[in-house]
Amino acid sequence: MKLDYINNINEFGDKIVRLYNFDAAEAKAFSESISMHIISNKSNFNLESATYIQAQNCQLSLSLSDEDEGIISLKPREFVCNLTLSSYHKMLLLIQPFCLKEMKSYQFLYEDIDNPIDFLFSPSGK
Repeated sequence: MKLDYINNINEFGDKIVRLYNFDAAEAKAFSESISMHIISNKSNFNLESATYIQAQNCQLSLSLSDEDEGIISLKPREFVCNLTLSSYHKMLLLIQPFCLKEMKSYQFLYEDIDNPIDFLFSPSGK
């Protein structure tokens, strides 16, 4: 599984942090990491610390928050995703189909947040 950041993906200047190039086993490992770090332990999860994730050009930490802010930039190419516990539960539901079988589709891992940086989960990267 790879992690990267893409600036200006369209004419509107949208940006994405994406997890891509993974199989069902890696999707399951990611889901279990969220469950363990965020849901059970209520602690941050630094994605680049996971052995199954290769950070390409950025760092991302998942963090619990009182509000859903989505991904924000701390420094150039250093990001934190601030979501509520409820939103992380929803994220696990969005990831679940990718854990069960190999898929070619994609999923944005949060919705309805007014934020210029999206979080894409895509086995193919597209």
